[in-house]
Amino acid sequence: MSKERTRILVVDDEEIVRESLSGWLAKDGYTLLTAEDGPTALEKIRSERWSIMLVDLKMPGMDGLQVLETAKQMQPDLAVVIMTAYATVETAVEAMKAGAYDYLVKPFDPEELSLMMVKIVAQQQLVRENVLLRKVLKRDYHFRDMISKNPGMHKVFDLAKSAARSQSTILILGESGTGKELLARAVHAESGRRQEAFVAVSCAALTETLLESELFGHEKGSFTGAVSRRKGKFESAHGGTLFLDEIGDITPKLQLDLLRVLEERRFFRVGGSEAVDVDVRIIAATNRDLKKAVADGEFREDLYYRLNVIPILLPPLRDRREDIPLLVEHFLEHLGVETDRQIEGVSTEALALLMRHDWPGNVRELRNVLERGMVVAKGARIQPDDLGLTASGVSLGPFDTGLTLDEVERRHITAVLQHAGGNVTQAARTLDIDRVTLYNKIKKYGLRRGEDESVAG
Repeated sequence: MSKERTRILVVDDEEIVRESLSGWLAKDGYTLLTAEDGPTALEKIRSERWSIMLVDLKMPGMDGLQVLETAKQMQPDLAVVIMTAYATVETAVEAMKAGAYDYLVKPFDPEELSLMMVKIVAQQQLVRENVLLRKVLKRDYHFRDMISKNPGMHKVFDLAKSAARSQSTILILGESGTGKELLARAVHAESGRRQEAFVAVSCAALTETLLESELFGHEKGSFTGAVSRRKGKFESAHGGTLFLDEIGDITPKLQLDLLRVLEERRFFRVGGSEAVDVDVRIIAATNRDLKKAVADGEFREDLYYRLNVIPILLPPLRDRREDIPLLVEHFLEHLGVETDRQIEGVSTEALALLMRHDWPGNVRELRNVLERGMVVAKGARIQPDDLGLTASGVSLGPFDTGLTLDEVERRHITAVLQHAGGNVTQAARTLDIDRVTLYNKIKKYGLRRGEDESVAG
């Protein structure tokens, strides 16, 4: 984390101390704010994120240890340094037990202060990178990983947190790329099933026959190539959560099969005659208007009501543009760990371009655009040209008459997938081909779908 992104809160009832510390640390390049007492400091901590807090031990009303204890409850990763003019072994031990990182003795040595801040920032960066790397490897996300300043998103989080404590089926609605799987993972991580498996299935990625086998498993010899019994996703998710993405695209037969499982909590493997009991919490998601699909006779009404017990609607990114700067910072931090390349941020002009864009691919598209920017950026900050955005949000590149037909097709499919934020269903509709054909093209050309994990808020 760069120094300007390291936010330090100085808490002391003496104005001269606040001014001195602020002056020294501002010269070192940190972002500073001060508070004259404990309650004021806690109000700032309640409303904003901080990296480090320097707090005086002896203050009228609420002393430094009380501020420390309450602040750590609000922000456990906050590094707190106790300042005191009366340093004793007992004071140090008490402060450390309460969760302080270290303590400083008044009067201060500016050099000692600077070295301590550098040490804290380096340690926090290492911890942050380790946490991010574990999340990348484990795909382990909680509500605290979902960031937003938007009131509508906060209502979504509150509803999802309440739903997580129940066993009810959840239906997550929203455009492609809004973070439906991320929200589903957060619900699972905060639920009573968190110790068991979270299993995700893209219902649009497979044909009816393959999806049926994927969900319910099959018996040996049930079809050509079934050389042994195979468990399906329902059995793999027993005791945990099964996430059915793009549920609006399943066929009428699978709609009926799924309805029976939801009603009876049992199913038959393909080619099997023995019922398999299962305890699974279902979270489904779709970018389709299921009410309209029911009205058009494309989706079973009884299944819709089975799935729509707790509906959660994720707003598109264009309706919460105030979150874009937060998400940019968040993604650059994650991408820095994944790509092992550090970028200080985006330029003012690049951020303005990101704020103006309509984001048809939503949060996933934003992440993909930033990944591109991080790869091609030549300087410490991503510039507008690094983002590859045009008025339509897609940069197709110059026309080259020397390209083969396959290369033209490969480039066009790549651009459409980027525009769709990696959503194959949406890209297939744009290209006017079916999903299976598009999957075959993706495999043929070795393309990335771009369906990386993204933060919804």
